[in-house]
Amino acid sequence: MAADAHHEHLSGAPAAVLPLLQQVQAAVEAAVPGAERCIAYKLPAYRRGKVFFYFAAFKQHIGIYPPVSDDQSLVAELQPWRGPKGNLSFPLRQPLPLRLIGRVAAALAAQYAR
Repeated sequence: MAADAHHEHLSGAPAAVLPLLQQVQAAVEAAVPGAERCIAYKLPAYRRGKVFFYFAAFKQHIGIYPPVSDDQSLVAELQPWRGPKGNLSFPLRQPLPLRLIGRVAAALAAQYAR
């Protein structure tokens, strides 16, 4: 049922953005085996015990939440995409750094497993 809600939410995205959101899904699922699709705070999300990763498309960017805080080297690497609260904003006009997004998902899964 949660996977259906994920699909339903993503299907409402503009056609040009849908493949990007699907790429984010694939990156998370490859990086965090066993992560379950869900909807949280009205956003597509993933949980493994606790919800650890949220994402959404906006007019100019894809946002990823919450901020990574435990891995300081990753936090530094993410600096170009970090907003004032640490959430990530990947501009739609640039290629998505999918490996980096996978690393973010893995770091958040570990961070929220504690």
